[in-house]
Amino acid sequence: MTGWGGPIRPQLLDLGPYVPGPSLDELKRTLGLGDVAKLNWNEGLFGPLPGVLDAVATELPESWSYPEHAYLELREAIAAEAGVGVDQILPGHGIQALIVTLCSAFLSPGDRVVVPQPTYGLYAQASRVAGAVVERIPSPELRLDLERIAAAAVRSEARLAWVCDPNNPTGSVVEEAEWRAFLDALPPGCVVAADEAYLDYVDPGRRLRREEDVAAGRPVVVLRTFSKIYGLAGLRLGYALASPELVPYLQTVQEPFNVNRPALVAGAASLGRREEVDERRRQTVAARERLAAGLRDAGLDPLPSEANFLLVEHGVDDTALMDGLLRRGILVRPGSELGLPGWARITVGPEPIMDRVAEALPAVCAELSPAPAPER
Repeated sequence: MTGWGGPIRPQLLDLGPYVPGPSLDELKRTLGLGDVAKLNWNEGLFGPLPGVLDAVATELPESWSYPEHAYLELREAIAAEAGVGVDQILPGHGIQALIVTLCSAFLSPGDRVVVPQPTYGLYAQASRVAGAVVERIPSPELRLDLERIAAAAVRSEARLAWVCDPNNPTGSVVEEAEWRAFLDALPPGCVVAADEAYLDYVDPGRRLRREEDVAAGRPVVVLRTFSKIYGLAGLRLGYALASPELVPYLQTVQEPFNVNRPALVAGAASLGRREEVDERRRQTVAARERLAAGLRDAGLDPLPSEANFLLVEHGVDDTALMDGLLRRGILVRPGSELGLPGWARITVGPEPIMDRVAEALPAVCAELSPAPAPER
């Protein structure tokens, strides 16, 4: 470190900020792009549910005042939707903020944390910032190996284990039997942070009800978001489900008033609309399957996914692929940013955009693939 001699914590010296990839505005400015299909951050491309923005507009005149610290209206709406107690709910400024809250509550310097690989990068980043030692657990066949994660937690006496279900960036889900075996195998004192950001895209009959684990006193904290199927990523709203005994400790380390008024109103207006959410899930699934079929027809083989994205192996240089797709007005997440060079993660959106991707991605791959050697 040069140029400044301030007392930076040692844990930060070999870390950089979490980088989600270039923003659309950055690319438009630097490359002179016009219209671009933004498929790199897994936002809910179908937008907020009808009427939610109207509810937000009515709240804007109150922006001069802090939000109610108890967040009672939103917590009551979440409790009714999830079938849990109001005292089990902790709203936060998106799942990212709640990840940092969990690290602040559970981790001290030197504690051990287990994180699958590949998965969402902020788990390891936030854990290391808290001073923890992070062990990354490989995922054979690009599917979470909960047995291996539990064994590593036992071996290292881990304080925290991260599980993203469906997993980002693979889209795979955890089955009921393996989840039960995983919880039973964890060592005493190890908490599981279960990130369910993409849960709403899973068929309701296949979803695990981890809120029942919380109610039963298992060492589980569940994280959920309004950024995906509810289309509210720009308002930054999520929540944790935890035991009533734990929630006050999480509140102790969480920034006060960290959820803004428009977000609170938008979240409450989005809940209690199960039929509309189910229709959006079906719409997303149809678009995802349409994209997958188009890619398979072109000789590519995306992984099965139960989220609002697909992960596909393309086998060419990531940077060149990104450039080629940008020339066609398409922005995806290169696998090299996710620890998977030669792959791409594509956010699912309206079917016309999916058709563009299904045509453009194979075309760019063909341009970048070496020509076959002539026959002799």
